[in-house]
Amino acid sequence: MAVMPNLYELAARATGRAMGALSRRAPAPRRTFSDLPADTRDITVPTRHGQVRCTVYRPSGASASTPVYVNVHGGGFVIRLPEQDDAWCRYLMTHADVVVLNVDYDTAPQHPFPISVEQVHDVVVWASDPAREWDGSRLGIGGQSAGGSLSAAVARMVRDAGGPTLALQILHYPVLDMVTPPNRKPGGQHNKVPPPWMSRVFGLCYAPDSATRKNPLVSPAWGPNSENLAGMAPAVVVTAEHDALRDEAVRYARALEGAGVLREHHDVPGVDHGYDIQDRTPLTTERVYSLLAGHVRRVVQQS
Repeated sequence: MAVMPNLYELAARATGRAMGALSRRAPAPRRTFSDLPADTRDITVPTRHGQVRCTVYRPSGASASTPVYVNVHGGGFVIRLPEQDDAWCRYLMTHADVVVLNVDYDTAPQHPFPISVEQVHDVVVWASDPAREWDGSRLGIGGQSAGGSLSAAVARMVRDAGGPTLALQILHYPVLDMVTPPNRKPGGQHNKVPPPWMSRVFGLCYAPDSATRKNPLVSPAWGPNSENLAGMAPAVVVTAEHDALRDEAVRYARALEGAGVLREHHDVPGVDHGYDIQDRTPLTTERVYSLLAGHVRRVVQQS
């Protein structure tokens, strides 16, 4: 009996590797915003874990005074598909008039915690350098699902390190509690996006041991990890009504509010995890994107 957890973890990591290998073959997002032209190019950014590819989205008329936003895609820390956020990056670039960096970070199980979060952190530090082609002093970060988790972690890291300053963090249906088993989360037994077994696999790939899952950079909404949020970047938290991750994000939003750093918590009715990628409710997706772009425009542009 003692070997079963090890066998389960090995099976989970093998499943994670297979899913990661299929990342590039995943279907394209349904929403493209192809009517929004974008000046894009790929660059590589040096990090403590090697070079990381980022796609740069430049708005028309961008200059050295244009703010910058670092986008962190989702995928359970395992699926490597930054292209799924192309529509959002185009929308944000156009409607908030910011340069967007879409980060292609390394994924688990080959690259477990803390590799991806440290890579994203290093991209943020690099982007803040005054030598860049944009204004790194006006800087935001955000992501959805696993990308929201990584964004929350980086916001904590820069707060604790004393910089660089983030004007805004956007946490879009984020993963914020990897201690509580997925099937014990409210709605988790019926959630299909992703199903609890898949969330369990993702968790074991990214943070294999229980001590790691209690780290505040992995589970900022768990237990005492949300007790000291003063000084964090102003936050916008978006939750989905039918998402099994909703409860932990609501808890975190309340903790951010108690620390005086919550700009808005917006709960999207009638939708589940990943609603915008699947685009089953296009009007809802565009309304939420407009809301988020408005926050970026007001906060990052004016910082």
